[in-house]
Amino acid sequence: MKFIESKTGITEEPVKLFVHEVGEGKPVIFISGWPLSHEMWEYQFNVLPKHGIRCISYDRRGFGKSDKPWNGYDYDTLAADLKAVIEELDLTDVTLVGFSMGGGEVVRYLSTYGSDRVSKAVLISTVVPYMLQTDDNPEGVPQSIFDKFVKDAEEDRPKFLAGFAKDFYGNSLLNNAVSDEILQWHSILSLQASGRATTQCIRSFSATDFRNEVSLLDVPVLIIHGESDKTVPIAASSDRTSDMLPGAEYIIYEGAPHGLFITHKERLNENLVQFINQEVVTISNPYTDIAS
Repeated sequence: MKFIESKTGITEEPVKLFVHEVGEGKPVIFISGWPLSHEMWEYQFNVLPKHGIRCISYDRRGFGKSDKPWNGYDYDTLAADLKAVIEELDLTDVTLVGFSMGGGEVVRYLSTYGSDRVSKAVLISTVVPYMLQTDDNPEGVPQSIFDKFVKDAEEDRPKFLAGFAKDFYGNSLLNNAVSDEILQWHSILSLQASGRATTQCIRSFSATDFRNEVSLLDVPVLIIHGESDKTVPIAASSDRTSDMLPGAEYIIYEGAPHGLFITHKERLNENLVQFINQEVVTISNPYTDIAS
């Protein structure tokens, strides 16, 4: 077991982040989605090391085996945690892979700290660019939905998370996309988080606006999203991110739900291996060129 300390404030005690590594080769950091831990990537970590990929993941503060402080669930702090992992492991030429909420950490890290240590980025089923419905973001999800998430989680977190998991993987009366055992596993991983982290992260991923940051990405980007994602609707997320990054590769999985890292694991693994191992071609970011 390995822990890395993240020091994100003068008065705040350092937070210990649990880090898991498998394999040797090109370094890739996998950033988990809410409300899971690094263990969600099991089916990727079982395969990608066979292709010369060093798979690294860590538990977001408040989740899994990491420390569970009261505060620090905003994206500035979470991106600083990612920075601590990269620097402590002294990684260069790293690929960042963010799933769902984790896509926000990828974008905030790159827009804040730059890409000196990062060569590529993958955004899978992410909340980027902006989840919340507002006057200037009518495609977003209404505030009342997220308020109900918080209310239900505070009243009966195990029940809320169990119900949430069904939509997450696309299970219904007519479609058992994943087994009952996978749903139980999902709940076990989710319940390792603190209640405070669970609700505070709902507020963060729902209300953080990345629209002015997405166009700052200056590394090759792969965007993957499920066409039938009910958790993070594709029209409000990756469709728009793709429009903001015309140079990005965009792959839509027909009929796929949010949790495609399990339901479509073979295809995802294939896409990841191909993207991570392909030669990097220097790209020109039109937004950066104009600004300079």
